[in-house]
Amino acid sequence: MQDTYTFKEIPSQRPNTPLLNRIDSPAQLRDLPAEQLSQLARELRAFLLWSVGQTGGHFGAGLGVLELTVALHYVFNTPEDRLIWDVGHQAYPHKILTGRREQMDSIRRKDGLAGFPKRGESEYDTFGVGHSSTSISAALGMAIAARMQSTGRKSIAVIGDGAMTAGMAFEALNHAGHLHADMLVILNDNDMSISHNVGGLSNYFAKLLASRTYNQVRDSSKKVLQGTPHLMALARKTEEHFKGMIAPSTLFEELGFNYIGPIDGHDLPLLVETLENIRELEGPQFLHVVTTKGKGFAPAEADPIGYHAINKIEPVPASKPEPVPPQPARPKYANVFGQWLCDAAEQDDRVVGITPAMCEGSDLLAFSKRFPERYFDVAIAEQHSVTLAAGMACDGAKPVVAIYSTFLQRGYDQLVHDVAIQDLDVLFAIDRAGLVGEDGPTHAGAFDISYLRCIPNMVIMTPSDENETRQLLHTGLMHQGPAAVRYPRGTGPGTEIQQALTELPLGKGRRIRDGKNIAILNFGTLLPSALKAAEALDATVVDMRFVKPLDEALVLELAEQHELLVTLEENTIAGGAGSAVTEFLNRQEVLMPTLQLGLPDLFIDHGKHGELLHDCGLDAEGIHKAIAERMERLQRQSLKAVK
Repeated sequence: MQDTYTFKEIPSQRPNTPLLNRIDSPAQLRDLPAEQLSQLARELRAFLLWSVGQTGGHFGAGLGVLELTVALHYVFNTPEDRLIWDVGHQAYPHKILTGRREQMDSIRRKDGLAGFPKRGESEYDTFGVGHSSTSISAALGMAIAARMQSTGRKSIAVIGDGAMTAGMAFEALNHAGHLHADMLVILNDNDMSISHNVGGLSNYFAKLLASRTYNQVRDSSKKVLQGTPHLMALARKTEEHFKGMIAPSTLFEELGFNYIGPIDGHDLPLLVETLENIRELEGPQFLHVVTTKGKGFAPAEADPIGYHAINKIEPVPASKPEPVPPQPARPKYANVFGQWLCDAAEQDDRVVGITPAMCEGSDLLAFSKRFPERYFDVAIAEQHSVTLAAGMACDGAKPVVAIYSTFLQRGYDQLVHDVAIQDLDVLFAIDRAGLVGEDGPTHAGAFDISYLRCIPNMVIMTPSDENETRQLLHTGLMHQGPAAVRYPRGTGPGTEIQQALTELPLGKGRRIRDGKNIAILNFGTLLPSALKAAEALDATVVDMRFVKPLDEALVLELAEQHELLVTLEENTIAGGAGSAVTEFLNRQEVLMPTLQLGLPDLFIDHGKHGELLHDCGLDAEGIHKAIAERMERLQRQSLKAVK
């Protein structure tokens, strides 16, 4: 089998992988002679290319750690030894080698394998992930538990160079060094800026630094010199200078780790030899491996960002179909935001854009090129991004923080303490609000209305379409104080977008359809389904636009004119927009039947967005059914009261 593929060379049929087919557990992998591992890696790469081509999914990261995955399961006694993957985009090879090879065709599909490690899925998934920079803390916790239980098991955290930019990773490193924990941290570095460090000399020294002989000499020397502090200090400085000549930094040594590397993360024999040496060492170890994201697939190697994930590769038909006239592409909500931010910055030189490492995902690429001096990618540091915005707002800037709903959770204290309490002029553009489909519960924006609504001074807006998103973003920017606009992943209904920027009245909704008996109060992009259900029920539909401040006058008006109020949101029902309506009615002492429709009190698993909405009763059919059943119960209660 070949080592590098192009699109045309991705297997369209399941590749012949006789060695891989024998591996249903890492124990079987460890039975192989070392000289067969390279062949296994080639078969694993071919199988991964084929399987992801059939299903779509995360792509480049798994290809980049393929050899490392083989080496880790070969050297360590998994699952007894705990292997923790940071974020988890790179875990597909791990899943294939841990008994899930024949289930890979179900990955990210409803009731199928998760796209990330998941504890309930396999004993080899020792820690569930999805957000970055958690692996070292988790591995340290497991190492402490192993020490308490005297088991001798190892803990290994694999973290990428991007995830190492988060403060949480360094907090864990600092603590692990302080405790002298028996654990291994592997930095998977696919940043080409340090690739020159990989070569024969650095590989030689990496093996030397991991060898038992070197570490025995080092430890023995330290014991001998303990009684002579000045010689001990000299020896320590000599060791640091020696390592400083062959390693990119002594930072990790200062934190208490034995630093090893950098080494070539695709040299399988070198990885195995180095890991076998490290396995025998005690205390915190840090192995730096340099890899190529998308290794073995030429387009992904050339464009690692673009090939972070791919869609299913459709087979080329035998005969060319009749050409279909091209349809104009509908913009995604992120595209609407990206264009609005450029337009806003053009009009106001105080506007700045901030993102915690989501430039492409939040569609800030154009803004970063047009306004580089006003663009700030703070890396994976959500807490810092919020307080950075607060500091800017203190001195007259107009910061816009582009952040996923699920990632804003990580900066919640900063949102309260640094922005809201001081009533600072910061706008949060909250992407991926609601369910996100195949990425599952770790990435779902299910809670932002609830956790924002309880914060004083916050304005919370829920646009229903593309144009409403643009205009409410402008409204939030014009508001003096903290504000948030939430919008979902993907495309909208295709509403025409007005180029003019209009500041909408704060806290005012709009009537969309007039009906009788039933009023549907819509918060967000479920409006088309609400309208479809309303047609069958002859219900009133109102696009509320604002969760906070709530259009109280409109709510009272609807309560007077209808028998049932229905609130609709793609957010958890607990503490959501529906709760805002019922709390207001309670304060006004209005006894009014209400039906709150939203996400249930559980974590929604992965699947297609439409499938998940259907399961939650938030498609048109589910909305109609829930309202009809509630109206039927109200009518029965009314008849009973008359009797």
